[in-house]
Amino acid sequence: MRVRFTPQAAKQYLDALRKLHAENAAGAATVQQRTEAVVELLREHPNAGHAIAEFPDLPHRELSAPPYRVFYRVASDTVWIVAVVHARRRPDPPESDSRD
Repeated sequence: MRVRFTPQAAKQYLDALRKLHAENAAGAATVQQRTEAVVELLREHPNAGHAIAEFPDLPHRELSAPPYRVFYRVASDTVWIVAVVHARRRPDPPESDSRD
């Protein structure tokens, strides 16, 4: 299965890595490794995550890449990562992606 980031999720992820790298390069590398592990898991097991607690009625799921939460949605043969949010922040609802 393919795993892709929406433009919004890619921006969130890259912004987080840049900010973290400026403060703690080793921490940024750890977050990157954890996120890559989530992507690999989703390739093999797209439904591995669980419903997003704050938004249980949405079709999105989440996995953890501490200290971040990765929100995603399965559409056809692709897993779309739709948001990457810090676990300490209250997330906005993930945007519906028209790619079905």
